[in-house]
Amino acid sequence: MDVVWAELEERGVRRGDPESWKTPVERIACPEDGAFVEAGTAGVLWEAYDQLIGPDKWWKREGMGGTIPIRFPHSADPGDAGWHIEASYWNGTDWRANVRSRERGLLSLFLLTDVCPDDAPTLIRVGSHADAARVLAPAGDDGFAPGESGPLIVEASADRPVVEATGSAGDVYLCHPFLVHSASWPHRGTNPRMITQPGVALLEPFALTDRNTAYPVEAAILNAI
Repeated sequence: MDVVWAELEERGVRRGDPESWKTPVERIACPEDGAFVEAGTAGVLWEAYDQLIGPDKWWKREGMGGTIPIRFPHSADPGDAGWHIEASYWNGTDWRANVRSRERGLLSLFLLTDVCPDDAPTLIRVGSHADAARVLAPAGDDGFAPGESGPLIVEASADRPVVEATGSAGDVYLCHPFLVHSASWPHRGTNPRMITQPGVALLEPFALTDRNTAYPVEAAILNAI
């Protein structure tokens, strides 16, 4: 985490000085070298991607990508805690998601620090990927912008049980790209919480034509719709 703290310290946020933790969350771009590359290209992860999405159907990126939100012990609303799914592609005007999950095969959550229930863990609505698929389906390949689909998906998944993405540093959650999730607050712990949640990019959208040949992520969409 030294590289993360080095960037934070350039912003006046110091590792051993809780008085400098003025805001509930800071974000930095995920580093593209060293341990971050090793973690993002771990053989066990790539094998899991093959099993969930299908071999040669995802971008073998040399690293993680995405951003690292660092959440500090703080009582203030961070302003980003709301239920949503991740948008997956840019159409030239806005970010969108469609039922074929164009350009996104998985949502991954890499825990860079230990995350306990008091540490503002990510919240997950279990099974909500099916609700999101049904909301997205009528829009076809064009899909929806988050402002269009977001309220519908939140309402459709409102009765799902909620779990916390807790664990030890080095744990990785591999989630369906349509999983409804949210940041949480306040952070009641004593140490900053760091994760990164890069998408695993699809080379081609899911065909959604044949359950017999579909890998689990695609099959879950077919089962939902």
